[in-house]
Amino acid sequence: MNWGSPEAFFAMGGYALYVWGSYAVAAACIVAELWLLRRRRRTLHRASSRSTAQGSSARASGQT
Repeated sequence: MNWGSPEAFFAMGGYALYVWGSYAVAAACIVAELWLLRRRRRTLHRASSRSTAQGSSARASGQT
């Protein structure tokens, strides 16, 4: 399709709400996925750090 102006491009032949809405939903899903992955990684890193710290303190006190 060939658009004669930026306004015509953004109007998308009358389907702008569907087209741009789809892009917005996809972008929101990607951002949410990245945010959730980052939060999960941080949680696992904290749990791993705590586990490592507890293990090293138990070894230092002579407990196994």
